[in-house]
Amino acid sequence: MADATPIAAFVAGTVSFLSPCVLPLVPGYVSLISGATIDELQQDKERKLLAGIMVKSMSFIVGFSVVFISLGAAATKIGQLTKGYRGILSIVAGAVIILFGLHLTGLLQIKALYADKRIHSAAGGKSIAGAFVVGFAFAFGWTPCIGPILSAILALAAAQGTVSRGVFLLSIYSLGLAVPFMITSLGIERFLAFYTRFRVHLHKVEVASGVLLIALGLLIGFDKFTILNGYLGFLNDFVIKLERLFT
Repeated sequence: MADATPIAAFVAGTVSFLSPCVLPLVPGYVSLISGATIDELQQDKERKLLAGIMVKSMSFIVGFSVVFISLGAAATKIGQLTKGYRGILSIVAGAVIILFGLHLTGLLQIKALYADKRIHSAAGGKSIAGAFVVGFAFAFGWTPCIGPILSAILALAAAQGTVSRGVFLLSIYSLGLAVPFMITSLGIERFLAFYTRFRVHLHKVEVASGVLLIALGLLIGFDKFTILNGYLGFLNDFVIKLERLFT
């Protein structure tokens, strides 16, 4: 039977990318790590900057992935140490995720999650190493914003049996965030056109994310998350093969 958690982690990463406080700033991050202005990126018809952007984007992705994967390993380790209290912790984790979901829907305001922790500049951003630093800073600086979604995946990581499973889960989350970022890096002009049309729907995405978190919190709190597995049997072989690459 397929395990729903990797699919949930990938979707969570993609939703994090589409969140109202990340998506609008993506062109700025691409500009920062590439060393070119948005206008220069749009006018790069012959793709002279493409190779450099790809390499630096990968370095940026590795930077934020290191942070998220480390958090996943730590969450799993803590989960193992407290497995005797799994029932109570599941209820607490579910309740916290529901609160975060209510925050995203706008029904409950958690002021700490509105804190502006963004990293507006980072030394050396134009180099490969600098792109890594920017990615590393991105993971820490935007945690208050993507925290509600990230916390749900960390709760799932804490319930995993081994640290390697937690690492795998947050690797998939990072992949969900990385894929749209890389696509954006390779076609900034198309992204800007997409964003112009999509931005009117950002609040809807946030509300929908909140509803999904509430549902996820209920499943985790009542220890019913595995109910999703029965609907994902067709993904079983793919998930197993993907997991073997990480564990």
